[in-house]
Amino acid sequence: MASSELTSSPPPRPPRPNLAFRQLRGQRSPAEFAAAVRRAAREIGERVSCDARYVGRVEAGEIRCPNYAYERVFLHMFPGRTLTDLGFAPRSSVRGRRARTDEDTPPMHTMIPAHASSETRGTREPYDPLNPQDPYDPNDPNDPFGTQQNHQNHEIHEESDVLRRAFMTGGGATVAAASLSPLGLAFDAAAAERPVRRVGGREADALEEAVRRIRLLDDRHGADGLYRRAATPLRAAYALLDAGTTRQAVGDRLHSGAGELAISVGWLAHDSGRFDDARSHYAEALATARMAGDAALEAHAFCNTSFLARDAGRPREAVRAAQAAQRVARPLGSPRLMSLLALREAGGWAGLADRTGCEQALVRAQALFERGHSDADPEWMSFYGEAELEVLEAQCWSTLGNWQRAARHAGRAAQLQDPHFTRNIALYTAELADDLARGGRPDEAAAAGMRVLDLLDQVQSSRVQTMLAGTARVLLPHRRASGVSAFLERHASAPRTA
Repeated sequence: MASSELTSSPPPRPPRPNLAFRQLRGQRSPAEFAAAVRRAAREIGERVSCDARYVGRVEAGEIRCPNYAYERVFLHMFPGRTLTDLGFAPRSSVRGRRARTDEDTPPMHTMIPAHASSETRGTREPYDPLNPQDPYDPNDPNDPFGTQQNHQNHEIHEESDVLRRAFMTGGGATVAAASLSPLGLAFDAAAAERPVRRVGGREADALEEAVRRIRLLDDRHGADGLYRRAATPLRAAYALLDAGTTRQAVGDRLHSGAGELAISVGWLAHDSGRFDDARSHYAEALATARMAGDAALEAHAFCNTSFLARDAGRPREAVRAAQAAQRVARPLGSPRLMSLLALREAGGWAGLADRTGCEQALVRAQALFERGHSDADPEWMSFYGEAELEVLEAQCWSTLGNWQRAARHAGRAAQLQDPHFTRNIALYTAELADDLARGGRPDEAAAAGMRVLDLLDQVQSSRVQTMLAGTARVLLPHRRASGVSAFLERHASAPRTA
């Protein structure tokens, strides 16, 4: 048989438990320690999606060296210690990595086979050809996957050694997993020649990591440059489901990961104005949730469906979807999740011009938010903080026509937002500019609009551009007011997202 002629590589060494890291955790549970990691990240302006599973993988030795974001957080938590003191292997010793120096220019977003002995800048692997029909341009400075975003991609596209090995297993499932590579997950092209096997925990890890990376890229750059690249990983995720697994726990993770990825891709479509595509992706996630009996995923799908319905001009559907999400989410025990869902309901009531219903939902959202974080908070809710609460309330008052109150909340949102996440700052400031313009304060609106224009070289978001275009139309009759003419001229000359 042909398979007997293949030379098999030696099996990977079993991971060595990280006892030093386990000792640093002390008496805290993995979930409690993960919450402490997320708090430390916020203190230094980082955003990490740490949960109990990640802590368990570190302590089991599966993550031999953390990526740079986690490294900064861990060193902040334990000042005076090095990665080695925390039980990690030196970065230079981990396969596929090298130590980063101040002189380094991080490698480009290039798919490197696991056995490559050197890194060649600008190369593309034969399984990732440059398609002349693909609108993606690797040299486009506005595309977050392009070569101009090297530093961000270097941090975002690092993977642990166990994740790399996950894509060195054989069969159709692994070929599907290879399709996640546009988002930076490594793949050994020779894997397709190896014997078929069912998918396992490593593929589930890779799928969950793909979801995290999409969210991080969206936070930093906006949806427009991402959506056209995200369909491939989604197809790969559902191919993994079709491949099957012998373990129920892995199957549950694959269903949850595929559903979350469908929601993430749906959000990219939603945020870039492709409402029909978004509705389809959210419906797919909802079906996946119900097939798997996953209440958390179902609540998330209903949450985004409500938000989409509001934006698409279907406010009654927004209310009903938000209420359905609350019924599903109530047993999950997360006040912050219930707070966000109440805000989704408030947005629907505002669209129906029902001020009383909106105010009641806003009061409920605020009270739930003030209960604080909980171990039951879903990982995907890392974006939901005080700034998001303020801007969602601003949007409600804007819909109800109370521009002064809307501008007050939008201004707070822009001030509170972590400066690390440019897309949200642009979005919140665009909301502020529009509320100020409609509230009869054209000079202040123009100044806020200028701040948004300053950010558009870093952010690709049709939502932001649409809001800014609406503000410009409102300001046209006020072009003689201070700063308005300069804003209108600059806005007219600004490039538009294709």
